[in-house]
Amino acid sequence: MLGRLILLFLLTPAVELALLIQVDRFIGFWATIALIIVTGIVGSHLARREGLSTWRRLNRRLQAGDLPGTELADGIIILVAGALLITPGILTDVIGFLGLIPFTRTRLRRVLMRWFQNKVEQGTLQVQFGMFGGSSSPLEGPTGPPHSPDGPARSPSGRTWEGRPQDTPNHVDEIGDEGSAPPSSSS
Repeated sequence: MLGRLILLFLLTPAVELALLIQVDRFIGFWATIALIIVTGIVGSHLARREGLSTWRRLNRRLQAGDLPGTELADGIIILVAGALLITPGILTDVIGFLGLIPFTRTRLRRVLMRWFQNKVEQGTLQVQFGMFGGSSSPLEGPTGPPHSPDGPARSPSGRTWEGRPQDTPNHVDEIGDEGSAPPSSSS
């Protein structure tokens, strides 16, 4: 993987330089500079517009209680596309614009999701929840006293669920000591 990254960081600038030299020969020096500036300005405007649109869709999905997988993938693609458009060059601009156009972004997202799913199924990609290598269980939390009914649901073992009470997973209530009754959410 490190070899591929090194190759990418060595090849990309060389290809970009060769393309810029060819464009300079074809349209001239100042036109090439103008092209770089215009693609940066237009690209940043498109990235902002598409990013805000995706952010609004993500918030709507979260408020509805849905998982925003499509919106998160779009957000990653838009972020990378914006970074590519800021980078001066022809190849990076073309790839960046492809990530910002909704029609091509949909196709890129499908390829990205398929790649991600294949890597997870093969076991060559691990997904860890938590910060800085912390807990991989979304149910592990502080072990203080139980919260009020409006707060996180807590099992006898001290694990918590920080979602809405009506969305508490069934397995949270089953985690605990043998023979102990699950906590009641009606009190």
